[in-house]
Amino acid sequence: MTDNTADTPAPAARNRPDGLFNRFIKATEMDTRLLGMIGALALIWVGFHLYGQLVNGFGAFLTPRNLWNLSVQTASIGIMATGMVLVIVTRHIDLSIGSVLGFCAMIMGVTQVYILPQLIGLGHPLLWILAICSGLLVGTMVGALHGFLIAYGKIPAFIVTLGGLLVWRGAAFLVARGETISPVDPTFALLGGGPYGAIGATGSWIIGAIGCAAVLGMMWLGRKRRRGFGFAMRPVWAETFLAIAGCGAVIGAVLLVNAYYWPKGIVKRHVAETGITVPEGGLFISHGFAIPVLILVAVAILMTILMSRTRFGRYVYAIGGNPEAAELAGINTRWMTVKIFALTGFLTGLSAVVASARLGSATNSLGTLDELYVIAAAVIGGTSLAGGIGTIYGAVLGAFVMQSLQTGMVLIGFDAAIQQVVVGSVLVFAVFLDILYRRNSK
Repeated sequence: MTDNTADTPAPAARNRPDGLFNRFIKATEMDTRLLGMIGALALIWVGFHLYGQLVNGFGAFLTPRNLWNLSVQTASIGIMATGMVLVIVTRHIDLSIGSVLGFCAMIMGVTQVYILPQLIGLGHPLLWILAICSGLLVGTMVGALHGFLIAYGKIPAFIVTLGGLLVWRGAAFLVARGETISPVDPTFALLGGGPYGAIGATGSWIIGAIGCAAVLGMMWLGRKRRRGFGFAMRPVWAETFLAIAGCGAVIGAVLLVNAYYWPKGIVKRHVAETGITVPEGGLFISHGFAIPVLILVAVAILMTILMSRTRFGRYVYAIGGNPEAAELAGINTRWMTVKIFALTGFLTGLSAVVASARLGSATNSLGTLDELYVIAAAVIGGTSLAGGIGTIYGAVLGAFVMQSLQTGMVLIGFDAAIQQVVVGSVLVFAVFLDILYRRNSK
C-alpha cells in the first residue's frame, strides 16, 4: 500500500488564501514582468531627479522638457527594438542594425540632396517621399540579404551580421566619401521632431481621445470575445481598473507633452513670420506629441497586432520555441527567417528616417553602437536570448529604460566611460534576471 501523505498538502496550506497582490494580478491578468519594468523605469526617473536636487539644488529629469526630449530620443531605438524582438525570439541575433541605419541614412541623404533635385527639381513635393522610399527599400533589401545568407546559406546569424556591421559601415562611408550630407528637405526634417515636428496641443488631445476610445474598445471587445468562447470573465472591478489606468496613462501623456512650450526665440520668430497678435500675458505654444513618438507608437501597435493576431506571429513564436518541431509541422522556417530579417531591415530604414531627420543631416557615424542599445532594449524588455519569449511593448519599455539611463547620466554629469560601464552592467544584469525567471518558471 502506497503512502501518499507526503504528497498531499496540509489542509492549512491547501486552504490558505492568496495574498492581496497575487489576487490582484490574477484578477487583472497583468504581466508581472511588465509591472517590474514600469517600476524600474519609475525608480530610475525619480532617482535621477532626486539626485539632481541633492547635488545641483534642482531636479531636471522629471520636467516636461526633459521627458519630451527623452521620448523623441527613444523613438529611433524603440522602432528598431520592435524588429529585434522577432530576430531574438527565433534564436538569432543582428549585430549590423546600427551600420545598416547609417547606410540607409546616407542613401536617403544623397538621394534628396544630390540625385532627386537634378531629376525632379529642388523643393518638389515628392522629393522627401521618394527619399524615404529609397531608405526603406535599401533597408528591406539588406535585411533580406542577411536572412537569405542565414537561412539558405546556413551561415550563423552572428557571423553574417557581424560581417554586415563592418560592410555597411564601410559602404556608408563610400557613398559620400565620409562627407556630411545636408541640409535635408524641410518636410523630411519634420519627421525628426522639434517645435515644428510636433502636432501641437489640439492634435495631441485628438490623439488622446482616440487612444482612450481604443482602450475602452479593446476592453469591450475582449470581454465580448471571452463571453463568446465561454472563457472566464475578469471581475468588473478589474475591468474598470484597467480601463481607468489605460485612459489615465493616455491623458497623462497628453498633459505632459502639452506642458512643454516652444522656446521664446522660436515664438518670436513665429510671431514675426505670421503677424499674429501676442496676448498680454505672453504667447505659449505647446509642442504636443512629437512626430517620431507617434511613428514609434504606430509601429508598436502594428507590430503587436502582427505578433499576437496573425499566423506570421504564431509562426515566429513556434520557431523560437522549437525550430525542429516547427519545421516538421509544415512551417517554412527558412523563408520565415528571410521575412523576419527583411522586416527588421525595413524598420531599420524607418529608424534611419527618424534619426537623420532629427539630426538634419546624414553622417557616416550615424547609428554607431545602436545595435548594442537595441539588443539591450529587447533583452531588458523580457525577450529571452534562448528564444521563444518576447513582447513588443516590453522592447519599447526597454528602450525607454536604456535611454533614461543615458539621459540621466548626462544630466548629472557622468562622463562617457562611466555611461558605457553602466549600460554594459545593466545588460548583463538583465540577462541574469532572464535566466532566473526561466529557471523559476519551469
